[in-house]
Amino acid sequence: MLLAVFDTNVIVSAGLKPGSPPARLVMNWVLPGKVQLVTCQTILAEYREVASRSKFARYQFPPKWLEQLIDDSLEMPEPAAWPHALPDAKDAVFLALAKASGAWLVTGNLKHFPEEAREGVTVIAPGEYLEGLESR
Repeated sequence: MLLAVFDTNVIVSAGLKPGSPPARLVMNWVLPGKVQLVTCQTILAEYREVASRSKFARYQFPPKWLEQLIDDSLEMPEPAAWPHALPDAKDAVFLALAKASGAWLVTGNLKHFPEEAREGVTVIAPGEYLEGLESR
């Protein structure tokens, strides 16, 4: 089973842009169970908090599929604190969970996860990840 941790920007993009690589990842790969989304309580809380922001209300947020995505995710215990500094400290949990679970981290913000701070975790853009899945 393929494991992936989705940065919150992937979830938001999937809801805002139907047909985009993030939306296709959610609709064609995660919801049908071809890719297992890995989460923890901190990430789930962030998904819900961001999706409920008033600025997204005009886009019918949260998307109808969000709770199914959350319910179907593989929820793991909170990972250990990440030992390296990142441009945004709140992003560390995504990298730590990917490392702990052996998942790839899918993000639209690659620059938030510098190569020297990744400890071997594969960090990949949604389009590149989707391209790899579709070419299998």
